[in-house]
Amino acid sequence: MKKSTTSAAAVPTAIVEEAWQQVSVSFERFCLTAGIATLTRMMEEDADGLCGPRYDHGDGKDGHRWGKTKGKVGVHGGKVEVERPRVRTRQGGEVSLPSWEAAQSEDLLSKWALSQMLINISTRKFGRSVRLPEGDIPVVKGTGVSKSAVSRRFVALSAERLKDWMAADLSRLDLLIIQIDGIHIEEDMMLLAAVGIDGGGVKHPLGVLEGATENTAVVQALLDNLIERGLDPAVCRLFVVDGAKALTKAIRNTFGHHTPIQRCQVHKARNITDRLAKPLHASVRKTLRQAWELNDADKAERLIKNLARRLEHNYPGVSGSILEGIDEILTVTRLGLPVELRRSLACTNIIENMNGTIRQVCRNVKRWRDTRMALRWTGAAMQEAAKGFRRLKAHKQLPTLRAALLAHQVKHSINSDLEQQAKAA
Repeated sequence: MKKSTTSAAAVPTAIVEEAWQQVSVSFERFCLTAGIATLTRMMEEDADGLCGPRYDHGDGKDGHRWGKTKGKVGVHGGKVEVERPRVRTRQGGEVSLPSWEAAQSEDLLSKWALSQMLINISTRKFGRSVRLPEGDIPVVKGTGVSKSAVSRRFVALSAERLKDWMAADLSRLDLLIIQIDGIHIEEDMMLLAAVGIDGGGVKHPLGVLEGATENTAVVQALLDNLIERGLDPAVCRLFVVDGAKALTKAIRNTFGHHTPIQRCQVHKARNITDRLAKPLHASVRKTLRQAWELNDADKAERLIKNLARRLEHNYPGVSGSILEGIDEILTVTRLGLPVELRRSLACTNIIENMNGTIRQVCRNVKRWRDTRMALRWTGAAMQEAAKGFRRLKAHKQLPTLRAALLAHQVKHSINSDLEQQAKAA
C-alpha cells in the first residue's frame, strides 16, 4: 500500500506563507487567508482522527472519507466560502467535524446585524459598513450582507434576547428604587418601561410592556410581570413616576396603600409654568426650587400652599394644579433624605435619559408594523442604554434611604395593626 508523502498541513502552510509575502499589499487578506488555512488544517486533523491518514483504509476506524464540499462561515458581518472534507460512517451516515461545528456554532452574523442596527446603520448600508467596497473581501450575492438577510438576523436575535430578558430573575437584585414611565411610539401605540436602582446605585432596565395608553390595566400587567420574576411585593421601595394617576393607583393596589411614591418635580414645575404668563415663570420656579431644597417637609408644604394662594385669583386652575398631589411631590423630603440624594430621586431623569437612547436607536424605523416589532426594538434599545448607565451620583447615601424605607414600613405596619384592633373593639 502506498502512503502519501505530503503532509495534510503542507498546503495550508504554503497558502499562509504566500499570503504573508503579500501582507504589505493587504493585511486584511492575510488575516482572512491565515484564518481559513488554520480552519482547513483543523478539519483535516478531525478527518484523520475519524478516518485515519489519507489513503489508509482506516482499519478499526468508524468513518471513511467521502470527498469534499463547500460551506460558508461568518466573517466581517457576512459569509465566506470554505472547502471542507466530508466523512461518512460505514453504515452511510454523515459525520460532522468538530472544528466545522465550532466555526458554525457562534452566531456572529446576528450579533453583527444587531450591533450595527443599534448604532443606526440601516439595512441598505450594512454591507458597506462591514466590508469596504475596494477591500479584499468582496460583497457578492450569497455573502449574507443584503438588507433582507440582515433584517432577518436582527429580528431573530432581538426577539430571542427580548424573551430571555423579560424572563430574567429579579430576586437577586437588591432594588431600592423603581422608576416607571411611558414611551410613545405612535399615536395609538405606547410602551410602559421600568428601571430599577439597587443598593449600590447600579441601574437596571427591568421590563417593557405594550399598551394603548398609561392606564391602570397596563401598569398592573407590568407590575405583575415584575413580581412573577421575583420582585418581592412585601419589601418597601421608593417608586418615582411622572404624575400619571394610573401609575399611582396600580402601585398602591399592588404594593400597599402606604407605599412611598415620588412624583417628578421637574414635570410638576414644567406643567405649572407652561400655564402661566412668561413674566411669572422666574418667580414661580424660584419658589418651587426653594421648596424642593428645604429639609423640613412641613415648611416646604406651607411655601407651596402660599404660592398657590397668590395665584388663586388670576390663575385658579394653576393654583389647584399646584396643590394636587402635594404629598407625593415631597415624598423624598418626608423620608428625611440628604439633599444630594433628593435631587437624584425627585425626578424621572434616569428613565427619561434611557427614553432618549430609545428614540435615537429607533430613529431609522419609518413604519412600525406591529406591537411585537416595537417591543423588540425598544427592548434591544433599553439593553443598549444599560451599557452607558453610570452609578447614581449620591449612591453613597443610599443606606440612608434603606433605613428610611424600613422605618416607613414599620411605622405604617404598626398603624395598620392599631386600626384593625380599634375596629375589632
